Amino acid sequence: PDEIVVFGSASEAFSQKNINCSIAESIERFAPVVEAALAAGIAVRGAMSCTVGCPYEGEIAPQQVAYLAGLMKGIGVQRVDVADTIGVGTPRKVQRAIEATLQHFGIDAISGHFHDTYGQALSNTLAALELGVWNFQASVAGLGGCPYAKGATGNVATEDVVFMLHGMGIETGIDLDKLVDAGAYISDYLGRKPNSRVAVAVLNKRAG
Repeated sequence: PDEIVVFGSASEAFSQKNINCSIAESIERFAPVVEAALAAGIAVRGAMSCTVGCPYEGEIAPQQVAYLAGLMKGIGVQRVDVADTIGVGTPRKVQRAIEATLQHFGIDAISGHFHDTYGQALSNTLAALELGVWNFQASVAGLGGCPYAKGATGNVATEDVVFMLHGMGIETGIDLDKLVDAGAYISDYLGRKPNSRVAVAVLNKRAG
């Protein structure tokens, strides 16, 4: 691999449910892995889950996000994902989580990872973009979820993000029609409809 990812949570309760240890204990476990990866020339990213809300604790304070970001920076993590794991974030809350992360990482080392449970993921992507974040994790056809976050849906649909970015004049290097084809293919294979508003609109237009 050219990169590994360590997964930590900004919520103590989620950390216990997800990986059966506290936040501090998780960092202790990650440290030798991060050290070995860096020594081997492998990049290290830190995924910070539940940065705005947790299914067990509710709302997560920005200082919890800053605490986790600081711990990750301290063990040598090079870049981090600010993740709204259960999709309860709204634009200002997401911006506060990113601002907390900026205490330890530069804007170019921060990614956005937003789930679309409440239909806010695209708005949250734009809110992060306005702060200067340019790297986002999305899911073709909006696939995904989390077994320890009941009701959580997949990441923001890649098709929707690409359509928005292209509409803003931002180059992505992605062919939207081919992306819709890929999403339709995997959705058909899984026996489900694409969870992307853009994909549905494009597919309906083609059918018409």
